[in-house]
Amino acid sequence: MPEDSMDKPNIVTCTAPVNIAVVKYWGKRNEELILPINSSLSVTLHQDQLKTTTTVATSRSFQEDRIWLNGKEEDITHPRLQSCLREIRRLARKRRNDGDPAMDSTGLSHKVHICSVNNFPTAAGLASSAAGFACLVYTLARVFGVEGELSVIARQGSGSACRSIYGGFVQWIMGQKDDGKDSLAQQVEPETHWPELRILVLVASAERKPVGSTSGMQTSVQTSRLLKHRAESVVPGRMEEMIKAVRRKDFAAFAELTMKDSNQFHATCLDTYPPIFYLNYVSQQIINVVHRYNRHYRETRLAYTFDAGPNAVIFTLQQHVPEFVQVVQHFFPPETNGGQFIKGLPVNPAAITEELKQAVGLEPMPKGISYIISTKAGPGPCVVTDPTQHLLRSDGLPKETV
Repeated sequence: MPEDSMDKPNIVTCTAPVNIAVVKYWGKRNEELILPINSSLSVTLHQDQLKTTTTVATSRSFQEDRIWLNGKEEDITHPRLQSCLREIRRLARKRRNDGDPAMDSTGLSHKVHICSVNNFPTAAGLASSAAGFACLVYTLARVFGVEGELSVIARQGSGSACRSIYGGFVQWIMGQKDDGKDSLAQQVEPETHWPELRILVLVASAERKPVGSTSGMQTSVQTSRLLKHRAESVVPGRMEEMIKAVRRKDFAAFAELTMKDSNQFHATCLDTYPPIFYLNYVSQQIINVVHRYNRHYRETRLAYTFDAGPNAVIFTLQQHVPEFVQVVQHFFPPETNGGQFIKGLPVNPAAITEELKQAVGLEPMPKGISYIISTKAGPGPCVVTDPTQHLLRSDGLPKETV
């Protein structure tokens, strides 16, 4: 075999989605294995709007494992990265030792180069670590020929990453075992189940969070009695109700549970000592707009949820999107000379009535919202078949465009 083809790297590129929890995960019972104190449920967002792309290359010529995130080389020795790498390599070795004839064992000892990019702000409370670790694990599994329950491995990178292994509506079952083998994600319904559902991400801030999720959770678990009550007495019933609402496509029930769960999550952040403030003034005004809009129509047409950051995620049905976007533009007027205010799925123009403006009745807040991402539920991770889309060159270094 010619020498150069021996050194040619094995390169695989995949994409993975962001997910938004409607029953929140907050708090771990085991920090190292990332085992949660309660189950959670999320909606996977469409990758046409929000995704992580990851390329993994292996070659015997690579001297060490390396990783580049959004164009910058990062520390590969990060414990959570190492957990995922170690587990994938362990499973690959196990498969080889079990004598799987399809297993190519030549690459098992090779070092990996990993390059990953997000098409959205990394630390703006948009679950970038979920998409990132889901994509990493899915791509590594493809490179090393690993099959099986990938959500358990993704969970060890970032808890919510286990939910990004699937599309549509996904539950993360907290599990009971100490080793975490039963703490895994399961698809409740596929992305095709509720085609009318639309999701609008209102980006109030693309800045980094003042308190990261990991440290915030630790403090909450140590100090918030409300969090303990939530995990033990509220979430189990709420999970059942939420799964029922999703299966029935009952928007009013889904919306009310989503808003109540978001509010309770942020109440546990306030109950944490010292308290954690993820919502800002714009976030609070968006909450007011949603409740006043629903009250005006005497039915629940909109729901909000907020993760560990000020950005609102709005759920609604397709027919209400144009009018609500117009409401947002009226009460949070964008910069006229800025870029596109609405990104993602196109939104038709609509007029809003004077009655609706009066019903909402807030003082406009110019530039309160930077932009809106218009999206819907989408599929789980995908393999990219076009080799021109690889983020790494054949020498294993990032392409200039990255």
